[in-house]
Amino acid sequence: MSTLPTTLPDWLALLESRHAETHIDMGLDRVRTVKERMQLAFSCPVIMVAGTNGKGSTCAMLEAMLLQSGYRVGLYIKPHFLDFNERARINGEMASNEALVEAFNAVEAVRGEVSLTYFEFTTLAIMHLLSKAGVDVAILEVGLGGRLDAVNVVDADVAIVTSIDIDHTAYLGDTREEIGFEKAGIFRPGKVAICSDPVPPSTLIQHAEDIGADLWLLGRDFNYQGDQQQWSYGGRSQRRNSLAYPALRGANQLLNASAALAALEVLRMQLPCGAQEVRAGLAMVELPGRFQVLPGRPTQVLDVAHNPHAAATLAQNLGNMGFHRYTYAVFGIMEDKDIDAVIAPMAGLVDHWCVADLDSPRSAKAAELAQKLAALKPAGAKEGDFSVTAFANPGDAYANALGRAEENDRIVVFGSFYTVAGVMAARKNSLH
Repeated sequence: MSTLPTTLPDWLALLESRHAETHIDMGLDRVRTVKERMQLAFSCPVIMVAGTNGKGSTCAMLEAMLLQSGYRVGLYIKPHFLDFNERARINGEMASNEALVEAFNAVEAVRGEVSLTYFEFTTLAIMHLLSKAGVDVAILEVGLGGRLDAVNVVDADVAIVTSIDIDHTAYLGDTREEIGFEKAGIFRPGKVAICSDPVPPSTLIQHAEDIGADLWLLGRDFNYQGDQQQWSYGGRSQRRNSLAYPALRGANQLLNASAALAALEVLRMQLPCGAQEVRAGLAMVELPGRFQVLPGRPTQVLDVAHNPHAAATLAQNLGNMGFHRYTYAVFGIMEDKDIDAVIAPMAGLVDHWCVADLDSPRSAKAAELAQKLAALKPAGAKEGDFSVTAFANPGDAYANALGRAEENDRIVVFGSFYTVAGVMAARKNSLH
């Protein structure tokens, strides 16, 4: 066997090169085989979170509330923006390079002849790392779908499905009913399954019934209500009143917060969380790239909206922000997305489009996007009121928007994790 890498960048480069020919390889048999060889198991409660949008926010709120309550929390969340280490958090801190290299070695030591994709390999490594870290609770975010996602080789004590919408149609199906069934694949017999989608597909409800999961539905088993100042949660046997709004901004965050509080209600005997700790956790939660408004002027918003549902929510949130003279959009997206449906809710809000090629073979070409967007020019638009420009990367597109925007304008970066990550990297570099 050739010598294994000794640094995290070298390990990641090796994993990327090994499975370059296929991005996604569905099926859990290979992952399960390696998991069993590793004897991977958690000795603490496991909360698993799936959904089209809102997964990351729900995970971040759970982590914040549990940390405030004094628990040692393990979190697997993805993707990352600047450092791979962002995917593995122990007690609110990113895992070290050394810990990740050790975890990669542990997978490789027993993998043998089994071929694993980049995502499968890194998922097993991070779950192994969290299982050995002496955490009181592990929070695992599902990558794609649920039923066939590598995370699903672990049995969750509480499974949450946030929103269900059309995305990743090549793998999950192209209706909410098909996608709902895939998401429900993380439910387990006799365990609690929480769904915070206000209109859950019948397939999700049916699957929970078929396997004997204890299904909690929004509006039936838990709910929320709020006014301008505060909000309250009501579950099957627990109420939480006078809650502060989550620090994460946006229209759907109370749905996500309610699902997180339902999970804490389910686990309240093992992981009791007091009212003050819950309030503090919600007030302090942070998650980059989800309607993240940067300080200063012009107003700058980073949002990883990359499907129609997320773009509609972003447009709603932007509409609630008050007047801006011009809105500049830094936009790049994968070509397998429903691009027209992502652009549609944003079309009436954006005056100047700065479109970018992304660092992925799946990226939609900026020049083709620019052609599509040029058709949105309003009839009778004056010189300087509308523009579309193509760029080689998100950093260049962002620099252009920043150079043109005045202090009463705003810049919105959206369309893909790669778009937001590219702008974050450019901002970081400009600070050095």
